[in-house]
Amino acid sequence: MLTNSKIYERMKHFNVAGLSIAEIDDSILSVVEGFGLTEVGGTKRVNLNTIFNACSISKFATAMLTLELVSRGILELDQDVNERLLSWKVPETIHTQSKKVTLRNLLSHQSGFKDPEGSFAEYNSTDGIPTMRDIFMGKTSYFPEPLQVMNEPGSGFQYSDAGYCVIQQLIEDATGKPFEVLMIELIFEPLLMNNTTLEYTIPDQDHSHFASGHNKEGVIVQGMYPIYPYPAAAGLWSTPTDLANLAIEMIYSLNGSGKLNITRKLINEMITPQYSAKWVGLGVFLDHSGIHLEVTSLGWGIGYQSMMIVHPHLGKGAVVMTNTDLGVHQTKGIIGEIIRRKDEEWKEQIQ
Repeated sequence: MLTNSKIYERMKHFNVAGLSIAEIDDSILSVVEGFGLTEVGGTKRVNLNTIFNACSISKFATAMLTLELVSRGILELDQDVNERLLSWKVPETIHTQSKKVTLRNLLSHQSGFKDPEGSFAEYNSTDGIPTMRDIFMGKTSYFPEPLQVMNEPGSGFQYSDAGYCVIQQLIEDATGKPFEVLMIELIFEPLLMNNTTLEYTIPDQDHSHFASGHNKEGVIVQGMYPIYPYPAAAGLWSTPTDLANLAIEMIYSLNGSGKLNITRKLINEMITPQYSAKWVGLGVFLDHSGIHLEVTSLGWGIGYQSMMIVHPHLGKGAVVMTNTDLGVHQTKGIIGEIIRRKDEEWKEQIQ
């Protein structure tokens, strides 16, 4: 890992306000560190309890919840989702005549859904908090047109927040419980993710533990805590420690010794390439270019960037979260520098 002084130097170089890191070694949490401030101009320093917007790392958590429900026999990976959806149905089109949309399609971004440009923006008071059905019907600015399958399911990769909104609705219809409640009961509480939330009301709470978002100039973004009102796709707020615990559960489940009910077979499915997209698993991205499989999840929204990297077969990994959006991909900023340094250390250890 970069030395603390070097991290502060790189934070200054990239104009990053605050940063937090959790490392996994031998399948356990080994190091947790915080750097910088929760808010430029303030005095509150980032610590292990500081909560950041995890944005699309939400999809990893959603995938874990989904696999838990599959393990319990409540859902099926390869069933036509319309057989379980009650509040809304995937519209039949020419693209769904021979193949239907399944959870496997949705989790791997290969459902045939395509998000319109500019869709799934942060919360705005005009549209308020939408229902998933409002999104599917194109009744809000978050998704301004009716959702429909644009390509044959399983025929190609198209990153889709809409697909994860469908997963959320499917989970609620199949269980009769709110998505957020299930996530707390089945994921957050068993894994002691005590600093993780899907609540929409963060700005109205005592937000002393929350890191404010900043832009690449180091200025606090409007609203300080931008919210994405679609929990399964992008609504997660968390800490590197909590997300590392979720990654550790994936590692232990792969060995058949997890705290949850997710089977070894399903975790293997999660980290196996889906269809022809060799870089996509179920709710995660995959890299087979190195000696050992690398599993990643990325979060990027207004004011925040984060990244989780796990080598499940080595029991190693790291989660880096920042309260600054640098305007470039994570790998091209300070997060990329930290992760590359960790990769070098891991390679040295296994040689």
